[in-house]
Formats: sequence, C-alpha cells, structure tokens
Amino acid sequence: MVQAAIIGLAGQRLSDAERDLFAALPPAGVILFARNIDNPAQLAALMADLDAALPPGAARMIDQEGGRVARLRPPHWPAHPPAARLGAMHAKNPEAGRRAAFLSGALIGLDCAEAGFTVTTAPVLDVAVPGAHAIIGDRAFSASPRVVAELGAAFAAGLWAAGVQPMAKHMPGHGRAMADSHLALPRLDDVAASDLMPFRVNAMLPWGMTAHIVYAARDPALPATLSRPVITGVIRDEIGFDGVLVTDDLGMHALSGPMAARARDAIAAGCDLALHCSGEIADSEAVLRAAGAVSPATAARLDAAALSLRGRRQPLGRAGMAEERAALLRQAGLGDD
Repeated sequence: MVQAAIIGLAGQRLSDAERDLFAALPPAGVILFARNIDNPAQLAALMADLDAALPPGAARMIDQEGGRVARLRPPHWPAHPPAARLGAMHAKNPEAGRRAAFLSGALIGLDCAEAGFTVTTAPVLDVAVPGAHAIIGDRAFSASPRVVAELGAAFAAGLWAAGVQPMAKHMPGHGRAMADSHLALPRLDDVAASDLMPFRVNAMLPWGMTAHIVYAARDPALPATLSRPVITGVIRDEIGFDGVLVTDDLGMHALSGPMAARARDAIAAGCDLALHCSGEIADSEAVLRAAGAVSPATAARLDAAALSLRGRRQPLGRAGMAEERAALLRQAGLGDD
C-alpha cells in the first residue's frame, strides 16, 4: 500500500537503505533539494533510479519558486526572478506583469518537467506585509491580495502549460507571521480576509501546502498543519480548496515531538500527505509508518491533480519566452536574473 507521505532523500544517489524503505513502505512521492542535485546527468540517473523504486504515479516534487528558493540553479539551470519583481512590474503595467508571471511559471515549469519533476511547490500565495518576518519577503508577489491572486493564477497557468502541477502555499496565509516557522512557531490572532483572498481565487489548484502557524481564534493550541478546525473550517470550507493538501516540512522547528507523532497528527487533522524533507532514514521510516496508507479520498485527489494537466500543456518555446520576459522586465526598469 502506498503511504500518505512524501519524503526527502539523503544524497545524490538512491541508497540501498532508501531502496529497501521504498519497497517496504512505498511513499506517495519524494521531494528533492539542492543536496540531491549536482548536474543534469547526475539528476537524470537519480530520476531513473526513482522510476524503478517508486510506485507508479508517485510525485516527484521540487521547491522551485524563483528567486532565493530554487533547487535547480546556475550554471546548469537558469536563474529566475523572485515573485516580488513580477509584482513590481504589475504595479507599472498590470497586463505586462501578468504576462511576465505566466512566462516565469512556464520557464520554471519547463526546467522542472525536463528534469523529471511532476509537482512544483509554487506559487506562493502569501500576501506581503510590511514589518512581518522576512521569511516570505520577496517570495510574495505583492502586498495587495488582489495582485497576489492575479499573479499567482498566471504563474500557475505557466507551470501547467509546461506540464507541471502547481501547489498553492502556505495555507491559510503566512505573510503576517512575525517569526520564521523553520525556527519557531509563529502565532497570529486569527486568519485575515486578506490572507484568504488569493487562496480562494486559486482554490482550483491541484495541490496546497499548510502553514505551521497558530491562528488562535480558530485553534489556540495547534498550528494549522495539526489543526482540524483550521484544515476543515478554513482551508476546506472558507477557502474552498479540495485538492491534495500536504504539510509543510514536518522537520521544521515550529513543530515539536517525535516525527511519527507529527505525521500521525497531521493526517488525523485532515492533511492528505505528510511531508518530511531531511532525508534522515530513521525519521523517514517513522513518518511513512505513522502516516499510514493513502486514503480513498486522498487517492481521488491525487488522480484529479494528475488529470489537471489535461488540455493545459502547450508547445512552449523556451528561448522566445525568456527573451520576452527579459524584455518586459527591462522595459519596466527592473532587470532580469
């Protein structure tokens, strides 16, 4: 049975221990990071090993937003501008900003699809808030919820056009947090309507990621990832999201307790899949065991996510798109990465 978890790998090759773990407890997918990627030939060999070791249809996920969050990097892969630069273009010329966001999504999507990835953890739909912690910062398109919604939709359309499934993050909104959830547990009084608006507009995206944030008015004790009131009441009902809901990395310091308990509690709260990224084999095994088998509802959502590409893929000319995006950014006086 496929387990309701996505896990990271330790290195640039699939180890014997990882092969054995996948055979015993097949994950719903894997996520790769910079530590797993050196060059295209090495990555292709790793992907071939994963094809042989993973169950059919397992997700191959990468955190590739553009800007500072990019695992495919120069010199082997092109750099892409952060979301905030696209937002700055939109402020000068909304139509050009939307076009540049689509092109960025498509170019990032082509990089990912050609490397063998099926899911990209983007777009970030968090709203930038002055004075908040910089962990979101220029990863957000704008301080305007409407602009975030527009550019997020355009960016996701570009990913889809390149043949990659997009993921909305971080539900139900990380932009106002005053702490980095990689290091500590942020607390907010409540979810703001401005936080929810971009997610509502993009509720049809096939994947979503939770935020490790306490929204005290909804659940005074537990962060969204572990909170049924937030997942059911806010993410599923208020936002209207019915796609595959994956946790943010369970290894982040916003959470506490054994990894098995974190995975079990996230699934019990309503997440579809537990995400564990470190590649540490004992923790990966604990998460896979605790998450349990993929439920029928999650299996249906995974099938729908894969089908979301139908009719969206387009023949895309990489060079022409890159030139067009660069020209748009230069015209706005913003430059290109």
